[in-house]
Amino acid sequence: HSAHGEPLGVEEIKGAKRFYGWPEDESFVVPDAVREHFAAVGGKRGAEARQAWDELFAAYGKEYPELAEQLDNMQRRQLPDGWDADLPTFDPDPKGVAGREASAKALNAIAPRVPWLIGGSSDLAPSNKSRLTFEEAGDFSATDRKGRNLHFGVREHAAGAVANGLALSKIRAFQAGFLIFSDFQRGALRLSALMELPVIHIYTHDSIGVGEDGPTHQPIEHLASIRAMPGLIDMRPGDANEVIEAWKVIMPLRHDPVALILSRQAMPTLDRTKYAAASGVAQGGYVLAGDPEATPDVILIASGTEVGLAVEAYEQLVSEGVNARVVSMASMELFDRQPKEYRASVLPPAVTARVVIEQGTAFGLDRWAGSTGAIVAMSTFGASAPLKALQAKFGFTKERVVELAKEQIAG
Repeated sequence: HSAHGEPLGVEEIKGAKRFYGWPEDESFVVPDAVREHFAAVGGKRGAEARQAWDELFAAYGKEYPELAEQLDNMQRRQLPDGWDADLPTFDPDPKGVAGREASAKALNAIAPRVPWLIGGSSDLAPSNKSRLTFEEAGDFSATDRKGRNLHFGVREHAAGAVANGLALSKIRAFQAGFLIFSDFQRGALRLSALMELPVIHIYTHDSIGVGEDGPTHQPIEHLASIRAMPGLIDMRPGDANEVIEAWKVIMPLRHDPVALILSRQAMPTLDRTKYAAASGVAQGGYVLAGDPEATPDVILIASGTEVGLAVEAYEQLVSEGVNARVVSMASMELFDRQPKEYRASVLPPAVTARVVIEQGTAFGLDRWAGSTGAIVAMSTFGASAPLKALQAKFGFTKERVVELAKEQIAG
């Protein structure tokens, strides 16, 4: 009845059974003849086919053990040993690295060790840096089926749909584009989540930081939209080492699609001897700066490029004697999945002095700010201007965050 809206009703069902000569007062009845027929036909055929396949694969494994192991890993959605051995780490650098650049290094460190990691971009590969560039990668085409870079053209929905299909065949699929164009992929994204397909959706140009491209290319509501989708993991790392840790989380996933959201502009690479290890990304949100054992006066919460801004404000506050804390909220979905005790240790409920910073819509951020916390976010579309001019215009400055933090402490 769920397929047709209205249940047939008892009398209608009895009438249908009567018409077909079926017992009227029995439910879920399967006559012995049906079971016998399926066992003799389908069951026998299936058993023979399975036995033939097992024998064929065993013979293949003896002749090509390495390829057989790869096929077995693919079918089980498992990773080969040492898949992450070549992942880089980044030294502290105030100039930093763009999220898309760090991700490109991660992708090309992983792919040679995971031959079934395959994907591509709609039409923006040079901009989103999600291209496999190592020597053997190549471009997939009608004449080169070994190529691992797919060229989807200006077809964002098709790119997402193709990636879903590849994931169904157990390919470790990724597809990439600008975050603003995730709008065109909504149906495909939703199916990734509904079908529990571990597709890697890579989105760059994640904020108003795309500058002169203007409001048509500056995503505002898109982060909130992605976070609203059940079963889709948002990941918006805040520096190059968080990007690497994000890939360490992503690759072992077997049933979860991910939206990896990356910056166009450089993010300062934080000194991890001074701040917490980037491995905290695995918990979604973690205490990046400040004593995790002490109760802070104020908490600054950010993801992506805004993490660097939060750290700048933190340093200013600390220099003035404020016991501040920075929480890097790289993934709200993963943070939600943590035990209540852990979440409370990162965001103590008793600490209501909070400032949330995000270069997107404020929609949904009150969950982290609380009913009295401050939010630095977008309430309009963006504008066409250089990055620093946009940050000043829309209030994404150290001075503004420090001012709000002090107001929060004062109550």
